[in-house]
Amino acid sequence: MALSNRNRGLIVLLISGLGGWAATLEGQEMTVEEYQPKSSLVIPGHPVTRARFPFIDVHSHQGRPTIEGSERLIEAMDAMNMAIMVNLTGRSGPILVRNLEALAGRHPNRFVVFANVDFSDIDDPAFGRKAAEQLAKDYQAGARGLKIFKNLGMNVRDKAGNRLATDDPRLDPLWAKAGELGIPVLIHTADPWQFWEPVDKYNERWLELKTIPGRIRSPEKNPPWEALMQEQWNIIRRHPGTNFISAHLSWLGGDLGRLGTFFDQYPNMYAEIGAVLAELGRQPRFAREWCQKYQDRVLFGKDSWAPEEYPYYFRTLETADEYFDYYRRRHAFWQLYG
Repeated sequence: MALSNRNRGLIVLLISGLGGWAATLEGQEMTVEEYQPKSSLVIPGHPVTRARFPFIDVHSHQGRPTIEGSERLIEAMDAMNMAIMVNLTGRSGPILVRNLEALAGRHPNRFVVFANVDFSDIDDPAFGRKAAEQLAKDYQAGARGLKIFKNLGMNVRDKAGNRLATDDPRLDPLWAKAGELGIPVLIHTADPWQFWEPVDKYNERWLELKTIPGRIRSPEKNPPWEALMQEQWNIIRRHPGTNFISAHLSWLGGDLGRLGTFFDQYPNMYAEIGAVLAELGRQPRFAREWCQKYQDRVLFGKDSWAPEEYPYYFRTLETADEYFDYYRRRHAFWQLYG
């Protein structure tokens, strides 16, 4: 069919217009950080600002609590239905006592405080015994758990510059004392394993590592991730009479099946979900099945105290909502599902 002159003109204009758009797109440059598309998906949503049931947050940090501050904490806790907050930054000795007075001393049914360990005297041949004795004193003062930070295994060194491994036998009296006292050890070992991987286009944590390059764990300066975590699992195996809570799901939130095998091996091992919500939220069906299977071993934890972030946990754990935002893009460039 022959085209009229008018139709030929319209086609020429259309092609010219498309060519102009194509040229404009070819000239655009955009980084991953800049690309933040707005979802066009329209689906029902059920944001949750208050937990359905009273809950315990086993992973919180209140470094220098005050009596006045504790009252504000209670208000925020009540608003979200948090029954008990566990402050893992209790320290030891006189500082622990002050922290206890500000929190558990003021509201004994709302706050639990864990003690910490100072490894600066690790060269003392009696370090393990003395650390265990100090833990017993901290327990008598009111501490109800022991928190181990990730500096153990990664940064703590003796005077000769040797790294103090988490499973160093010198620390065995400390783990044994916790079991004797009947208090748990919440232990944070290493970081997400992707921090040890090449920072390239295949690394899911690329944006986080580019934003915070200090989190890159180069093999020249750090032991392998697997070796660090194995040290934690070694002490759990060696001390069956002590309950250990592995922080951040042992960084196996993306491999729950493997974490489940450790639960099966070690009846004294528990884990908490602080800072790994994004891992659970991208595998809603399997994560739900897994959490139900190990419901007596998985604890709620948040880590950083930011009340505005708790609703994301509630929505993921309590609803069947689909495709909603996470609160920190550098942790997860994907959407969450309840």
